[in-house]
Amino acid sequence: MNHKYQIDLTKSNPNWTKSQLFKRGIWEYFVRPLFLLLPRSANKYRILLLKCMGAKIGHSCLIEPGVLVLMPWNLVLGNLVVLGKDVEIYNYALVKIDDMTVVSQRSYLCTGSHDYTHPHMPLTWKPITIGSECWIAAEAYLAPGVEIGNGTVIGARSVVTKNMPDWVVCAGNPCKPIKTRLIKAL
Repeated sequence: MNHKYQIDLTKSNPNWTKSQLFKRGIWEYFVRPLFLLLPRSANKYRILLLKCMGAKIGHSCLIEPGVLVLMPWNLVLGNLVVLGKDVEIYNYALVKIDDMTVVSQRSYLCTGSHDYTHPHMPLTWKPITIGSECWIAAEAYLAPGVEIGNGTVIGARSVVTKNMPDWVVCAGNPCKPIKTRLIKAL
């Protein structure tokens, strides 16, 4: 079958430097397999392995088993951050999560995409920033370049493609602010 394609994926090359390829190889083939084998009780060792690979992680964080991180050197966690079981951080660009924030199980933080208008569909990436005191509920998807304001809740299975403001509850596909988040007095 002779077909003239408009897209040529054989020319889609992100042009990683040798240093970047070396770092990715060390993480992917040596450190990450150990990271993924550690039981829940080995949280401090998961954090140590991420820090050894360049992640910046504050005090008293919890990283549950099964968390997948593409590039630890592009990860910054504030203090008391929780990454739930099987969270995936696909971070070609920086992912920054501020203090007292929870990212619940199976959420997907995706900094990478492709320029689908270009004939080679090159890889593109933009950072993700999540403010302090946020909750990203189960199976939420955060797209490249989004910023989540301080105190914001993103509902389960939401698809976030735009920035969300401070102290609101947001949900849906596409994700939209629904109401103000109010914290009860004790």
